[in-house]
Amino acid sequence: MGLLIEVQHLHRQFKDKLAVDDVNLHIAAGEIYGLVGPDGAGKTTTLRMLCGAYLPTPSLTHPTRIFIAGLDMLKQTELARANIGYLSQRFSLYEDLTVLENIRFFAELRGLSASQWRPLCMEILEFVGLVEFVNRRAGQLSGGMKQKLGLASALVTRPRVLLLDEPTTGVDPVTRQDFWQLIIRLVSNPPTDGGVCVLISTPYMDEAARCHRIGFLRKGKMISEGTPGQLRQSLDRKIVELRGEPLALLKKIAMSDPDVAETRSFGDRLHLRMKESATPAIIDRLREAVKQNAGLFIDARLISPTLEDVFIALANQEN
Repeated sequence: MGLLIEVQHLHRQFKDKLAVDDVNLHIAAGEIYGLVGPDGAGKTTTLRMLCGAYLPTPSLTHPTRIFIAGLDMLKQTELARANIGYLSQRFSLYEDLTVLENIRFFAELRGLSASQWRPLCMEILEFVGLVEFVNRRAGQLSGGMKQKLGLASALVTRPRVLLLDEPTTGVDPVTRQDFWQLIIRLVSNPPTDGGVCVLISTPYMDEAARCHRIGFLRKGKMISEGTPGQLRQSLDRKIVELRGEPLALLKKIAMSDPDVAETRSFGDRLHLRMKESATPAIIDRLREAVKQNAGLFIDARLISPTLEDVFIALANQEN
């Protein structure tokens, strides 16, 4: 299948702040792409430019290109938008309208007649698990149900591109799991010819691991991109897990070791990111240092890096 999102040289300047700095994206049908980064990295601004809510800042060196399902967002804005379903961070539907009335409003706003949207609406409500709540006011829904209503409203026009801006923030783990099952089903069994792609921003590493590819934004720049496996590979044999007591002592000892680049707490243990020059001798050195300082050494071993290890390392890079 072909590309449904093609973005080249995307920039956005807000007064004296460059929020998005030369971002490029290529996302194919059938793909779930995760956009990850700390607060202020430019994730939301990127999504808003892709759906036409913000205009990109013109580049002096390279022209900006935004193509959605083969349509030029900058020249064929309304046609391109017709292929997009967008779900923002905050619930943005009408709380005094019922579930059905909200979907009807957005369907008719997009030009669908009652004969078009009504059968499709019930199909989508069945898909997201809200068919029993068609007459409930949106304001009376739980947080997770509101997000499902937002997804249903985004799907009513059968978009080929779904833009989701941290859609599961603030909902419980079970609802997050349900929401992701919906996304995976949507991509695996698309309701439209030519397939569907999803671009999702998320602060959760377990969600990022579900994506086919991940892009890491930092200060508006795309500093790393790849599959979850490729990103983990970048820290292969560079993470040592250290267990013992007290944790504060272990952290102090680890931070003073010349082979340790970074130390992070993970529950009752530490993850130590090794420098390129580190050798296996560091484990024996840590064991002796902990014992010499009257601490309890339980274990130290090389472990497979988690995505959280990768993203913490990327977030702390100076360049």
